[in-house]
Parts: sequence; C-alpha cells; structure tokens
Amino acid sequence: MKDDCLFCKIARKEVDANILYENNELMVILDAYPDSDGHTLVIPKKHYEDIYEIDMNTLNNIITVGKKEAKKIMQKLDKKSLTFLINYGDAQVIKHLHLHLLPNYGKNEHNYSKEEVYNILMKD
Repeated sequence: MKDDCLFCKIARKEVDANILYENNELMVILDAYPDSDGHTLVIPKKHYEDIYEIDMNTLNNIITVGKKEAKKIMQKLDKKSLTFLINYGDAQVIKHLHLHLLPNYGKNEHNYSKEEVYNILMKD
C-alpha cells in the first residue's frame, strides 16, 4: 500500500467510504462523485498503479466480484445497462487501478442521493 494513495487509505479504513462488499483482497465502494446512481468502484486493497502492474489472478477476482455487484446494482436500482470501465494513463484520476461499474453510462441519471443508493444496495 502507498501512504499517500486515497484508495490505499480507504482500504486501511483511514478514510470513510460507503462499502458495499469487502474481502481480504478487495473492496467495493460507491463512487464519492458518481456519474449516475449506483456508480460503484471495485478496488484491490494492494496498490497497483495501473492495468500493467496487476497480476491476472487479482484482475480476475476484480472482474468476478464486479459481475456479481453489477447484477445487484441493475436489479435493485432498476437499471437497463451497465458499463465496466478501467481507466489508464491520463484518464486515471487516482493512480490506483480500479474498476468502475457505471449504470446507464452516459445518461448521468441521478434520482437518489448517495445515501439512498447505499441503503437500497445494502438491503437484502
């Protein structure tokens, strides 16, 4: 982990986040500045700057968990589409690899507050 990396700080629980899921290797959080309701991030706890640093096993785990979370997001928020996105290079705002789950990408739909989205997604 890197001391000055925001996502590493979240993984160490030094910075608050709306955590939807967590295991030993990764965590799933709501984006702090969502592009749409349900905009979620799948973040490895170990610091990998970009797609070229991460091992295939960890990347596979990110995609596997992302698929499960995407299904929940779409069902619970009644979304019709979802985009999986990994930025690289200048497109990466935070230089810690992460997978964006973007419901109804490009439509910038906001029908709920972040707290309402979190509560909806955490319901069984």
